[in-house]
Amino acid sequence: MSTAVVLFTSDLRVHDQPVLHAATAGHDEVVPLFVADPGIAGAGFDAPNRRAFLADCLAALDTALRERGGRLVVRRGDPVEQVCRVVRESGARHVHVAAGVSAYAGRREERLRTELARAGADLTVHDAVVTAVPPGQVVPAGKDHFAVFTPYFRRWEETGTRAALAAPRVVRVPEGITGEPLPERSAVRGVSPGVVRGGEALARERLTAWLSGRMESYEERHDDLAGDATSRLSPYLHFGCLSAVELVRRARRRGGVGAEAFVRQLAWRDFHHQVLAARPAAAWSDYRSRGDRWRTDEKEIAAWREGRTGYPVVDAAMRQLLHEGWMHNRGRLLVASFLTKTLYVDWRVGARHFLDLLVDGDVANNQLNWQWCAGTGTDTRPNRVLNPLIQGKRFDPRGDYVRRWVPELAGLSGASAHRPWRLDERDRARLDYPHPVVDLAEGKERFARARGLDAT
Repeated sequence: MSTAVVLFTSDLRVHDQPVLHAATAGHDEVVPLFVADPGIAGAGFDAPNRRAFLADCLAALDTALRERGGRLVVRRGDPVEQVCRVVRESGARHVHVAAGVSAYAGRREERLRTELARAGADLTVHDAVVTAVPPGQVVPAGKDHFAVFTPYFRRWEETGTRAALAAPRVVRVPEGITGEPLPERSAVRGVSPGVVRGGEALARERLTAWLSGRMESYEERHDDLAGDATSRLSPYLHFGCLSAVELVRRARRRGGVGAEAFVRQLAWRDFHHQVLAARPAAAWSDYRSRGDRWRTDEKEIAAWREGRTGYPVVDAAMRQLLHEGWMHNRGRLLVASFLTKTLYVDWRVGARHFLDLLVDGDVANNQLNWQWCAGTGTDTRPNRVLNPLIQGKRFDPRGDYVRRWVPELAGLSGASAHRPWRLDERDRARLDYPHPVVDLAEGKERFARARGLDAT
């Protein structure tokens, strides 16, 4: 009997699952393995919101495997040690895993290859499992990655994707391979109250509804803060409950300007993965240093984190994050610009806070989007500043988003919710809402001086 181990990481699904597909197609028996890695917690990435969502994902994966005659084996500890232990227990000679792009994933792969070779087993690393197009497949002449999105996107569109794979009909697991009980969402403390449920079955339901419904209007409505017209599929993509390949192919089959805009966002996700794959240090170091000497004002940083900056649209977005563990993409852009360019605070402070709360907190997308907003990343206009008043007027013109998330301002009508300081003194005094932490013009001037832009 030929036995293989499937090490699940950020690919917690059975549909369009190249790792599981290769193992079940090429071997008689398979050990579907997930290792709860204490190193994740040690590195500060084991946030309660993601841990709760992960528990849902693992339960759903176990259910899907059991429907096919298998089950999920959960172990805890160093992933390399646990994989090697399962190899010895099962007699497996082959291990399959999805390719990652972080420095940590690279070290894990290197260690796995070395230790498995000593154990007489081999390692197969599969591309296009986490992304639609593998990092390194689309590169400019003489370079290892694209640093600008638009030329990358042109080549990405020309490249196409692999074919989507059907879920295996049968998964046979060798007897005698034991594991720990599945983690339970109810055991996780400190979870934001509005965090959605995870898992592949729910993800596929949401995808079907998205493709047949609101995706059609995505191009014109994706920046509508109050309309909440985005797919909200990012947590499911982060944990691999959905395949980026399948999303691209199904959206293109549906067609239309909404589908094209949605696919472009999936290409942005691939773009950031290929940048991080080529420059792993960009997770915490400037991709392009601007010589910034960031300010550290703990009161202003606390006001930003708590959604008490005095700028309603910024505060609404930050409170959505606190409640849901998720934030509208337009909100992410404007709160990041506000922190890094209006308050002139290090982007790493914001990136860390997002990783502490976001269910879809992804090292490639989170860190490189933060760098894009801070002007230390791949933005071709690194000194642009998003004005929260203009952003509010444009993307929340009636103030509905602000009233939804900032209840102190719920009594203000229309666009007045964006400028509570214009109320007369008596009405303003009734509001339990702070004055702006900084004057926008002052913040912009300070940023310009810091970047040496005074003369421009």
